[in-house]
Amino acid sequence: MLEKLVTSVIIDDILGNFFISVPPGHIACVYDRGRGVLKKVHKPGLHLKIPFWQKAKLFNTQIQEYPIKKGFNVSNELLIGDRDIIALTVDDRPVAIQGTILFRINAEDASSLWENIGDDFVKKIIRPTTRSRIRMIISSYTNMDIFSKQTEVEEAMERELGPVFRQKSLILEDVLLSNISPASEEELYSANQG
Repeated sequence: MLEKLVTSVIIDDILGNFFISVPPGHIACVYDRGRGVLKKVHKPGLHLKIPFWQKAKLFNTQIQEYPIKKGFNVSNELLIGDRDIIALTVDDRPVAIQGTILFRINAEDASSLWENIGDDFVKKIIRPTTRSRIRMIISSYTNMDIFSKQTEVEEAMERELGPVFRQKSLILEDVLLSNISPASEEELYSANQG
């Protein structure tokens, strides 16, 4: 009985190396040891690959949330998100920005994302770009305007972030601000240190 179980597991493991099973809402890219990352992207379904010569990587193409909130733990690299962003208005008043960035991977160009950026695109692209561009947008508004023109601020952030995301094989779906509040000088200093 144990021999049949071991044989079954081995056969399943070997046969499993011949196939790429792509679930709905995902795509797969293939790394070939001879040709590098292949340009062809595999849509949901079952696909063949050369065992031990090709390696498949699944990517989630569904809309994902990138929350920006107070107390977010940025040291946990498995979590997608960021702590609140402290920025200075044009009249030198610090404000704390919280909200959500909705994005997804460009399914047609995922092989380029994997080849040029790797798995940690949140750490390399989304977090630094979002912080930089949001601070830049906030610096063009007065303290009073930040609170009274939230829709305009969101649209300005979308205009700034959208092209940068597109260049890196990501699609910006929406920028949603949930809270804009005054921040202290200590919070501003702390944000500039981290």
